[in-house]
Amino acid sequence: MTKIHWDGSGERLYETGVDRGVLYKPNNSGVYTNGVPWNGLVSVTESPSGAESSAQYADNLKYLNLTSAEEFGASIEAFTYPDEFAEHDGVANPASGIAVGQQNRKPFGLSYRTKIGNDVHGDDHGYKIHLVYGAMAAPSEKAYTTVNDSPEAITFSWEVTTTPVLVPNLKPTSIITINSTKVSGAALSTLEDLLYGTVGSNPSLPLPAEVITIFGAGLTLTTPTQPTYNSGTKVITIPAISGVEYYMDDVLLTAGAQPAITEDKIVVARPAAGYRFPPVVDVDWLFDF
Repeated sequence: MTKIHWDGSGERLYETGVDRGVLYKPNNSGVYTNGVPWNGLVSVTESPSGAESSAQYADNLKYLNLTSAEEFGASIEAFTYPDEFAEHDGVANPASGIAVGQQNRKPFGLSYRTKIGNDVHGDDHGYKIHLVYGAMAAPSEKAYTTVNDSPEAITFSWEVTTTPVLVPNLKPTSIITINSTKVSGAALSTLEDLLYGTVGSNPSLPLPAEVITIFGAGLTLTTPTQPTYNSGTKVITIPAISGVEYYMDDVLLTAGAQPAITEDKIVVARPAAGYRFPPVVDVDWLFDF
């Protein structure tokens, strides 16, 4: 056990921004294929609901609490949207340039990225990739206004509900989030090749089972060990653990004694390619100068 410290260098985290939106259309088998870029995203507001407590009474006292099912919803705001979104917004195109509204709406998948920042690296510390499944867009209001001396581009918005998809050994879900600062870089690259496509493959949204396989199954389990620290000499010593990479100031460290520190430092452990950490494990340590 170590003493708690607050707001140490590199630990003042925050999240910001939204970019790299991709729309995915499911095929007849429910597999999300043929992703297309969603340009002009302004915001994606995640709005979970449910999980409400319902008290149950017996013997003149509160006996237990039952919790209702949790649902995932969202609202999307954007300056524009891909042509392929029309059928998911209840619009049919019987001929080029002709849009017929009030048609059946179809489900879709979505991915987008948000940034993770901290006090050391600013907005470039890392990012999260959000994967949304079984989404349905509700009819939305579109306000067209006159051009005046304070012109503004109109934005479109949609309220989105979802239907969860199966997850092996877990409850069904509509949302998966991947944190780039806590996963293997090789596995993250594999996922991004699927999401954004490559020269030889179309963009696709992998189902939860495949995502879990990319980041877990088939990888060797390893556990990081805390580096040792000599407070007298100010020297941090990095242990040699198979499958564990240690970083300080985003620089990969070699095993052994490091140069004496001249200020507070944080050492972060990350799994090497082909390895994974247990679900709950310490991966960063603050060393006081």
